[in-house]
Amino acid sequence: MSRFVVGVTGGIGCGKSTISALFAKLGVQYVDADVVAREVVMPGTACLHAISQRFGNSILTASGELDRAVMRQRVFTNAADKAWLEQLLHPAIRQQLLAQLAALTSAYALLVAPLLLENRLQDHVQRVLVIDLPESLQLQRAMARDNSSEQHIKAIMAAQISRTERLKQADDIITNDSNIADLAPQVAALHQQYLQLAAI
Repeated sequence: MSRFVVGVTGGIGCGKSTISALFAKLGVQYVDADVVAREVVMPGTACLHAISQRFGNSILTASGELDRAVMRQRVFTNAADKAWLEQLLHPAIRQQLLAQLAALTSAYALLVAPLLLENRLQDHVQRVLVIDLPESLQLQRAMARDNSSEQHIKAIMAAQISRTERLKQADDIITNDSNIADLAPQVAALHQQYLQLAAI
């Protein structure tokens, strides 16, 4: 198990996956909360069964998978449904994340989670790395990536911790407001720093 874990977080569209991939090129293993969130609702899981019991089969695709777009729409317009879903999924995701983290063996590891701070996952990491960019650019990138409306992305942004609060809780910050070529040196510098901290 990697004893030193860096929590990587940032708002929607800020480039967490891009940064994680750059660390991975340097041999750093990571667990991604978004991937785990999909795994806990795969066909055949207890979570998906509970969701279809509550909401009916209209939230399933033809192949029996969770229709994430329909589910998202449902919970964004209904606070009680959102609360129920979070109570079901958050413990399952946390348990799976920690189990996967425990299996990693690189000198240090990353826990990549958009809601790292909101869900108090920082209690399981030694450092918090925030990927930051101006909110106007964040909105633009997320709309392009997800092919979503401005209103939808703004609703997701509003549900996340504020940019100011996120930055306040950061140990390290990567500003991702230009291109990928500018990110590699920042990642390389942090990599050296984390290797030193992990060796202590």
